[in-house]
Amino acid sequence: MVTTATGLQLTERNLVLTGYIEPNKPRLGRQVAQQLRMPFVDVAELIEQRMGESVDVIREQYGERRLKTVETEIMEEVMLHRNAVIRVSGSTLVHSEHYERLQQTSVIMCLVARLDAILQRMHIALGARYHNPYERGTQLGSLRREWTVRSKAGLHELDFTYHDETTMVADIITLWQQVAIERL
Repeated sequence: MVTTATGLQLTERNLVLTGYIEPNKPRLGRQVAQQLRMPFVDVAELIEQRMGESVDVIREQYGERRLKTVETEIMEEVMLHRNAVIRVSGSTLVHSEHYERLQQTSVIMCLVARLDAILQRMHIALGARYHNPYERGTQLGSLRREWTVRSKAGLHELDFTYHDETTMVADIITLWQQVAIERL
């Protein structure tokens, strides 16, 4: 159970994280969930578990249509969660009727950073794979898909260009609590 400094309980409000600031997208969500003592739900991981393949392989082998079908099934299940930190791709939110429904039960945050900072983080995370044009292109394609959601109304955008991980986690938690209290 999450309680604010004033004693208000925010147990019904989800925190939805989307956007792209580095290749290892779920890591921040896991840390936020751990600090808030909330369950962590990663839509991409659920898709991969159900299909037994990575999202990129599913897209490549079965096509975008099959991926969207499985994604929609998973999103229907995810919509039932309360008091959870949910990681969902921006492309899932932008092409989905679920965005409006998630807004009713969640605070939706899009994590962004300047392109030069993302490329630097990508270089560190990917190591030698960063120099492979295919690998780098895959990551940049993911960035493009993730950021399509930025045009949605009611989205809280956090720019993490110059933040370290500890500050990012603290800022996410603070904004979530502020917005959730406003909606009580």
